[in-house]
Amino acid sequence: MATVCSHHRISATPAAISSSVAISKSSQSQLLFRSHLPNHHTRPNFPISTPNLRTTSKPHPKPRILCSQNPNPSPARRPEYVPNRISDPNYVRIFDTTLRDGEQSPGASLTSKEKLDIARQLAKLGVDIIEAGFPAASKDDFEAVKMIAKEVGNFVDEDGYVPVICGLSRCNEKDIKRAWEAVKYAKRPRIHTFIATSPIHMEHKLRKTKEQVVEIARNMVSYARSLGCEDVEFSPEDAGRSEKEFLYQILGEVIQAGATTLNIPDTVGYTVPNEFGQLIADIKSNTPGIDNVIISTHCQNDLGLSTANTLAGASRGARQVEVTINGIGERAGNASLEEVVMTLNCRGEQVLGGLYTGINPRHIYMTSKMVSEYTGMHVQPHKAIVGSNAFAHESGIHQDGMLKDKRTYEIISPEDIGYDRSNEAGIVLGKLSGRHAVKKRLQQLGYELDDVQLGTVFWRFKGVAEQKKSVTDADLRALVSDEVFQPEVVWKLHDLQVTCGTLGLSTATVKLIDADGKEHIACSIGTGPVDSAYKAVDLIVKEPVTLIEYSMNAVTEGIDAIATTRVVIRVENSDMVAGEISQRIFSGIGAGMDIVVSSVKAYIGALNKMLGFKERFPIEISAESAERTPVST
Repeated sequence: MATVCSHHRISATPAAISSSVAISKSSQSQLLFRSHLPNHHTRPNFPISTPNLRTTSKPHPKPRILCSQNPNPSPARRPEYVPNRISDPNYVRIFDTTLRDGEQSPGASLTSKEKLDIARQLAKLGVDIIEAGFPAASKDDFEAVKMIAKEVGNFVDEDGYVPVICGLSRCNEKDIKRAWEAVKYAKRPRIHTFIATSPIHMEHKLRKTKEQVVEIARNMVSYARSLGCEDVEFSPEDAGRSEKEFLYQILGEVIQAGATTLNIPDTVGYTVPNEFGQLIADIKSNTPGIDNVIISTHCQNDLGLSTANTLAGASRGARQVEVTINGIGERAGNASLEEVVMTLNCRGEQVLGGLYTGINPRHIYMTSKMVSEYTGMHVQPHKAIVGSNAFAHESGIHQDGMLKDKRTYEIISPEDIGYDRSNEAGIVLGKLSGRHAVKKRLQQLGYELDDVQLGTVFWRFKGVAEQKKSVTDADLRALVSDEVFQPEVVWKLHDLQVTCGTLGLSTATVKLIDADGKEHIACSIGTGPVDSAYKAVDLIVKEPVTLIEYSMNAVTEGIDAIATTRVVIRVENSDMVAGEISQRIFSGIGAGMDIVVSSVKAYIGALNKMLGFKERFPIEISAESAERTPVST
């Protein structure tokens, strides 16, 4: 057992966090501070059990929505999938790009196993197309897309549903071939290739003429088809700022070359709804051969209009919409799947010409929660559909109306998206509850855990139940997040003890377990309990990182609330491969009734994610690193 103790002040310490940190559920206050931590060494990693999220998706009748104008929408079935046409003109395909554009959000780096879990959940949700990644970006991205294509892209349910697995590529043969090598294992593979078409992009980024861009687009779509891919999507990047006549020309050419879907991206979120809807209508009216393809939308949220633009595009003829869970993505993000889908569910029949999707809304909340936990990106409380305040009512007038009839202030029932506002099953969980009762409630909340995961969560539940009169659904979700939604383990917290207060310097002793099961102990002082605990972890792990964000909130009310902590770290190591890792940030989450314990768990989770990612990047990618720039179609 290795023991290291340090009783000297480490330079550049983070701001103190006192032992009396106040946690407020209503305000969900955040504490932010910065820190430079000393150098450490990489440790090997080993896998941890992750959720057994079985892909059991099938088309479901639309649930009852409380929209006053649409109390009982008629059920509809998903049309048979054909790449370039849809038999029902009112059906809108959902193209989810959480694993590609969504992962480009700062701090949203995902491991291959996390991507697979999310892909399985997206299939359970019922999305038509999963854009699994950008295979040419790195070996890790390639392997993740390939794994998703093999495992998720081949599970066909009894109604014939299986998601299309798509890989992104630039318009060059190397990217396209790499994408095909990754997605070809799926039952329904797709290549999505793009090239910029706006004047500013062609002049300053591509440095190519219109004629050159058209030739490249036509040749690369043709090349993708020549590989055996029968489903090719083409995107004119920055279409929102492109000349319409040029769009008609290039889109007509790629249709002739074999494109099956034409995606129209508002890459920088520049357009407004009327403008974007008119763009879709004009393309539909003026592009030769447009009746032989599907028109798609991809709207960024730079002006906060991505969902509105997406719906405007669908109302004017687009029959595929590109979205992400929780609206995550480059800069201000993308159109949010939950917002687009629930708008179509709620208002599609009355004001959008009968448009509908194949999504099963009952899985929306669980999918949102998974993406939030895996990426470490909290959903803001006022976020539509999935935010914690989306179904909360504080005004006395609103509360009075809700007590009389929920439809007075709710157009959507929380249960319709898989969020149970209260435990209506008659089960009250407490210290006498058994494993079966906990398992049943977790299943009702949307969690399907294997026996090992259930056992771990159950004993954490028993520990919490000993200290609380009853354990709420929010408590259960926090426990599952802390035990299941975690990266592969390199370091694991075993024991922690802190001494703090007004009488002396805060001191922390930490015991960590490495991948080989060896114990490591370190102690340190700091300006607060969390500060000293992080420095003790730092002495063991020996990794140069900067702590750039720390936040904490309570998941329930009361002094006995479980606290959830999120930290974000940035790697500080100029020796890493061509700056590949040093440009990334990593997040971690932790939960517990002890705020210092939850804080240390979150920090170790971020370190584990960073170390796991670091191990997967071989030296040979250094020659490609200059090409690894984020893309947003």
